[in-house]
Amino acid sequence: MTTVSIQDGLIEVDANVVAKGLGMTPEDLQRALRDGTVTSRSETGEAEDAGRFRITFFSASRRMRLVVDATGAVLQQSSSDYVRRSAD
Repeated sequence: MTTVSIQDGLIEVDANVVAKGLGMTPEDLQRALRDGTVTSRSETGEAEDAGRFRITFFSASRRMRLVVDATGAVLQQSSSDYVRRSAD
């Protein structure tokens, strides 16, 4: 698999890439996705960003973001530490 695959509206991202970006092993990533401690969000570009997607993965202390085109080619990739704010 390439880093990102987009087919029939479904986006798949290589777990090794996400795990590295979040500073964990692929096995830890799989567990964290199952138990909800790692979440993700995808956004579809509009206007000048049409044909692009922004995919963001969140752990308790890191964010990993990919911007890809309609073929799944990675245009930008970033990771950063952060602290989630409480809901109250």
